[in-house]
Amino acid sequence: MLKPKTLLRLALTLSVVAVLAYVGWHFTRPQPPEVELATIARGAVESTVVNTRAGTITACRRAKLAPAAGGQIVKLWVKEGDRVKAGQPLLELWNHDLAAQRELATRQLATSEERRREACIMADNAQREADRTEQLAHKGFVSPQRGEDARADARARQANCNALVADVKRAQAQIGVTLAGLERTTLTAPFAGIVAQVTGEVGEYATPSPPGIPTPPAVDLIDDTCLYATAPMDEVDAPRLKPGQPARITLDALPGQSFEGRVRRIAPYVTEVEKQARTVDVEVDFTDPEHRPLLVGYSTDVEVIIERRDNVLRVPTQAIQQDGSVLVLGVGDKLETRKLKTGLANWAFTEIVGGLKAGDRVLLSFDNENVKAGVKVKPKAVQP
Repeated sequence: MLKPKTLLRLALTLSVVAVLAYVGWHFTRPQPPEVELATIARGAVESTVVNTRAGTITACRRAKLAPAAGGQIVKLWVKEGDRVKAGQPLLELWNHDLAAQRELATRQLATSEERRREACIMADNAQREADRTEQLAHKGFVSPQRGEDARADARARQANCNALVADVKRAQAQIGVTLAGLERTTLTAPFAGIVAQVTGEVGEYATPSPPGIPTPPAVDLIDDTCLYATAPMDEVDAPRLKPGQPARITLDALPGQSFEGRVRRIAPYVTEVEKQARTVDVEVDFTDPEHRPLLVGYSTDVEVIIERRDNVLRVPTQAIQQDGSVLVLGVGDKLETRKLKTGLANWAFTEIVGGLKAGDRVLLSFDNENVKAGVKVKPKAVQP
């Protein structure tokens, strides 16, 4: 028979061991996995189409200019980055021979005009003399033959006047020919814009591009006051696209920014870049007409909005499993499977038609294989 003091000591020892065992179990037991949850709320959901490859910022007008005739560059009036006006000369080729021909044609025109003036004055005088002689012949003061001679002389002088008038026109046309030749040696801006590139220096030769043989342009001119985005869309999405649909334009060079746009044109054909990549090019205008710090050639992404619904229940698209269900945080922080009825959807959000209500919390990530229906979880702290 154990003494009371011994029993008390034994009881205290067992109590201490039990407490230590509980503490050890409490701190070493498996903790519920920590998961990220999203709260169901109302918002906007859009059905969109995005490009399959990077698009490009393009200028409404861009001209790669070269002189109509080849020759040596003698004057270069612009440099890269200059802004020019429509009709402003950009460069000039050697044209001393054409300038001399123009001077010669100008002097020939002056000579022809003087000869025409003299001949026409003589023709007018001969016509008046013929009229007087004819009157005298009717009165019998001169012979009829003299009257005939006077009329013949007037007609001859008038014919000479007419010939010299034609010679003046020929001289004028010759000046036009030489001026056209001179214009071919001067390259002018067809529209206002910015000079993107200049190929060639003073003293070098500029050559126009022969048909079918591309050569570097002498001047690359861009009208950067009018820009739009071009992007290739998958051929499967092409039937859903229409001119006038709203769109969003984003650029790699300006992260975090987006620009509102509107579809201006859909290509009437399919482009086959690769056997497995058939796309349709779409052009999107910027809705905001104000100046934007954009450069031609920027890579861009275009998201065309097919349909939009506001103030609807929505769930992050990444929370939906392949079978169309979601895992919802239930009683006792255990996950429950919930089937959904969905409406519009895009890569970010999906419209909820049935299966969830506002305030429900759904699992976002499925990386942990142990996180499944019936498992108790610990919600992560809400990120700001």
